[in-house]
Amino acid sequence: MEKNSIKSYVYLLITALIWGFAFAAQRFVVRFVEPFTFNGIRFVLGAISLIPVMILYKSDSAKQYSLKRAAFGGIIAGMFLFLASSFQQIGLEGTTAGKAAFITGLYIVIVPLFGIFLKQHIDINLWIGALTAIIGLYLLCVTGGFTVKYSDMLQLISSFLFASQILIIGYFANKVDCIKLAFFQFVTCALLSLIVAVFTENMYIPNIKNALIPIIYAGIFSVGVAYTFQILGQKYAEPTHSAIIMSLESVFAAVGGFLILGEKLELRALIGCMVMFLGIIISQVRPIKTNKKSRKCQN
Repeated sequence: MEKNSIKSYVYLLITALIWGFAFAAQRFVVRFVEPFTFNGIRFVLGAISLIPVMILYKSDSAKQYSLKRAAFGGIIAGMFLFLASSFQQIGLEGTTAGKAAFITGLYIVIVPLFGIFLKQHIDINLWIGALTAIIGLYLLCVTGGFTVKYSDMLQLISSFLFASQILIIGYFANKVDCIKLAFFQFVTCALLSLIVAVFTENMYIPNIKNALIPIIYAGIFSVGVAYTFQILGQKYAEPTHSAIIMSLESVFAAVGGFLILGEKLELRALIGCMVMFLGIIISQVRPIKTNKKSRKCQN
């Protein structure tokens, strides 16, 4: 079991690395391909990359999952993924990869906060983490008084939408085959993106060719490979540890933006990133008393 846990953490770390550097790819694509066209192609590639995984992957559960239920859950999740990825990609036109990733990373705090509406108990560490993250967000985004850039607001909206999408996935995850759920989710997001692109954007083939490498990376690796690694990683990893490791996506995005795009953050924004990251970690660390109770219950 210990070896499996180590493998799980490695899988999750690779996933965070892939998703983090995907922000640099998305930021680069903005120069050539419009948002809905990019997301449409990206999620088509992601869906195609999951086809061999669906064929080879076999669930450990003997339960026969319903294909219709997987399609239903995937369509609903895909709608929210479409909205979230659309706001995110449009917002990337006016901000840096690192900044966008840190704002988007707030979904790790927002998800459990949504639990309030589901009448779930919220630990004090979550409130402290959320407040810390908000302070960091202020330092990162608010300049010259209370002026917030339009692109930052789009990223924040996408964070709430991603949080909703995660909750939907969480609801269906134990009821359907996860790979099929992801496949239908990606297909739905791809179709909605391409439909909007056909009516609102100019899909120039030469521009798509100019951004082909980052598109392939964002599609096959960020969508297909990373999601598969996430499934393998969360199979044995403790949920709190998984969330903390996945939050490293924001750090890798900032590094990727610096190395690939030459993006730099001002000292105030850098401090804001660190404070937000601290808030995310605080929100995911369970109180010691809670851990002790859960262990007694397991015994």
